[in-house]
Amino acid sequence: MGDLGEGLSRYQKQGFCSFHTPGHKGRQEFFNGLDFLGFDLTELPGLDMLHSPSGIIAEAQKRSAEIFGAEETFFLINGGSVGNQAMFLTLEDTTTKGIVVERSSHRSVMSALVLSGLRPEYVMSTIHPDFNLPLGFNVEKQQIPWQTVAACHVTYPNYYGTAFKLVELLDERMRLGSNTPILVDQAHGSHYLGPLFPPSALELGADLVLHSSHKTLSALTQSAMLHVQGPRISRPRLRQSLELLQSSSPSYLLLASLERAAEFALDFGRWECLQEEVEELQRKVGVSFRILSQKDVGKYGIHTVDWSKILINTLPLGVPARHCVEYLRDGYGIEPELWDEENILFMLGIGNRPEDIRRLTKGLESFASFVKTSGYTGSKKQAGNERITIPSLPQQVLSPREAFFAHKRQIPLKESLGHIVGETISPYPPGIPVVVMGEQMSCEVLDTLLTAGEGRWQGWDGFVSQTIWIVEEG
Repeated sequence: MGDLGEGLSRYQKQGFCSFHTPGHKGRQEFFNGLDFLGFDLTELPGLDMLHSPSGIIAEAQKRSAEIFGAEETFFLINGGSVGNQAMFLTLEDTTTKGIVVERSSHRSVMSALVLSGLRPEYVMSTIHPDFNLPLGFNVEKQQIPWQTVAACHVTYPNYYGTAFKLVELLDERMRLGSNTPILVDQAHGSHYLGPLFPPSALELGADLVLHSSHKTLSALTQSAMLHVQGPRISRPRLRQSLELLQSSSPSYLLLASLERAAEFALDFGRWECLQEEVEELQRKVGVSFRILSQKDVGKYGIHTVDWSKILINTLPLGVPARHCVEYLRDGYGIEPELWDEENILFMLGIGNRPEDIRRLTKGLESFASFVKTSGYTGSKKQAGNERITIPSLPQQVLSPREAFFAHKRQIPLKESLGHIVGETISPYPPGIPVVVMGEQMSCEVLDTLLTAGEGRWQGWDGFVSQTIWIVEEG
């Protein structure tokens, strides 16, 4: 076995308790009866074709549409990213119109701008001061140019489980008599069925809705669904876009896992027992940590909070989040979804069990007690000062597509004022780009980058050398 296989084997043998994707959490029960070698097939007689289904794939997609409340559902075997990209390529009138997108959208949305050539009209999320993360979105403070854009693309919920008042956006469109499609990245809310969770974007009336079915449901990694309803989306164009983007050799294992994930999504009892344990966790460790909860609804643009995303902030303890992560991994075998300098996200999936949450509760209690009794002298103030403030939006000179294909060169960052930036740079957290390729370097953005310390920077190729890619003009 090679290095990759050995690495996977070593990791699996450690037996970590999963609070990360995929949602099946390695439970065999979701895959009983699936012959992983025998079912690794290609498009053969009787097995249908993904890009022009009329048999078993068509029936599986039809059943999934019924479960999730769509008029039509498309299985995706290139991940949720391809769903966001197909949304943009499906749109019409893109040569004269732009598209509304959240500045904090997933990076696949930014790549969709490059593929489609659409010029973005950005709307800003609300940064929560306790977490320094974009957890809210205030529709009333946004000015959506309904008549001059090809579509409005939003995220519902975000990575951390908070969601804005999507119904207000849909109501505004109706009130103004607009026919502009509303596209929703619901990648992290594919489990939004039944009374335990917020209403799905399909239920509220969105036109195109993406589900990353592997994140919280039981589908295999890289499996997703794209749902469509209503007359605003051209179905032939959507099919053509997916054929352009997806593999011509689809994995039948991924397809079969999607079919099963839809059926398992109706098993609401799997979530009910988890909710009780999450409430107990919040009660026991909420004094030591800042935990996102239902108490945050109605503040900073947050309309709903998904309890299955456990977001904790370690600043009340004065400890960097990574110390807590190390403690939980080493002492309790707990693997979170992600962490930054002060936040840790524990993501539940349909495969989690109540004892998993009890283990997490015990680990967090133990860590809080350890910090308080060990005389740790971490500085809350110092950690807060390391936060990056997102500057005002720079002027957009070129579309992301134009900037992507333009000739570029690298120059010292300190000499970049006034130049058109040729890369997209985002600090994490909060994950909102300070500059997107095609925008002009401003004094405010330059000052932010020049004073940036060590951190998690996405897309900045020359952080170490303090250089930046710019578009060659003329």
